[in-house]
This record gives sequence, C-alpha cells and structure tokens, in this order.
Amino acid sequence: MRKIIVITMITIDGVMQAPGAPEEDTSGGFEYGGWVAPFGDEEYGKVMQKQMEPADILLGRKTFDIFEDYWPKHAEGWPGINEVTKYVLSTSRKYSDWENSEFLSTVDAIKKLKNSEGGDLKVWGSATLVQLLLEHDLVDELGLLIYPIILGKGKKMFDNSSTPAGFTLTESTTTPSGVIAVSYKRAGDVKTGTIGE
Repeated sequence: MRKIIVITMITIDGVMQAPGAPEEDTSGGFEYGGWVAPFGDEEYGKVMQKQMEPADILLGRKTFDIFEDYWPKHAEGWPGINEVTKYVLSTSRKYSDWENSEFLSTVDAIKKLKNSEGGDLKVWGSATLVQLLLEHDLVDELGLLIYPIILGKGKKMFDNSSTPAGFTLTESTTTPSGVIAVSYKRAGDVKTGTIGE
C-alpha cells in the first residue's frame, strides 16, 4: 500500500491559495499570490529540498494546470519532476503532453492507486483534492509549512467535511524567518477527555 502525504504551504488562518507567485491563482479575486516569497532563508531552503525529493505526485486539476505550465521549463528547480508520475484527479481532462502524466476521475480510482504497489504519493497544493482526501480518510501524513501571516480569505485546506482523525508529530523545524515546518503521521481516532482528570 502506498502512503498519501499532503504537503501544504499554509497561513496561520489556513489559506493555501497561490503561495508561489502573484498570478499563480487569482480565482475568487485573490490578491496575495506569492505570499511565501519573503520567508526564504537557508534553513527554509533545506526544508524545501527535502520535501521536493523525487516521488510520484497526486494533484488536483487546477494545480496540475499551473505545474504543467511551469515545471517542465524549470525542472532544474525540482530535480526529477519530469520523470516522476503525475496523477491528476480530473473529470474534464484526460491527456497531457507533460511526460508521465496520468488522469484519474474518481475517489475510487485514488483508493485503487493508494492500494497498489509503489512508493509514496505526495500531494502538493490542490485545496479541493486535499479536502476530498481528508473527507475520505485517505491522508497518511501531513507535511505543513506554516507561515506567520494571516490573509483573511482564499482557498483553505480544511473545511467542515474532514473525517475526524488523530495525528502524531514526527518532525518539526522553525526557520529564522518564522516558518514552522511540521510532519504529522496518522495515528488512529480522535481521543477526548476532561482536563485535570
């Protein structure tokens, strides 16, 4: 079975839209594209280098469109991105010229992929896909890069459809610019109790 690892750049208030550039995703009138740019430093670079190690990726169609336009021309910035398999959840697309791209159309197809042989699947961006994966309890690990800003609006990682789940912290780093990089592993059901008892 393959693990699904969600890697997300996220603000304190949960926004994950258009972290990389001003014109990356302006849908909904989003004005803050490129909000991660001020936070780069040496430690941050090390964290990103580790996150971007070659692995097959699972993307939503809108994120795939952005990646497909950018990464084939800038592959030196993400070694192996052209060679790994890009799985894309889409009901509107079936083909891409970007090598090693495969299209899936249902949650059942994702479940089948997850249950197949192979390495881990990393999910980048893809807010709607991430919400769908959380709703169907298909996320094995979360790799969150939490930035010290609040944007107030934009596409968010979490909505009210997520399946309740417990996670265990496996790794954490804080960069000099204030980014908190954390990794969580799925750890059973939510536990409750009363404080002090």
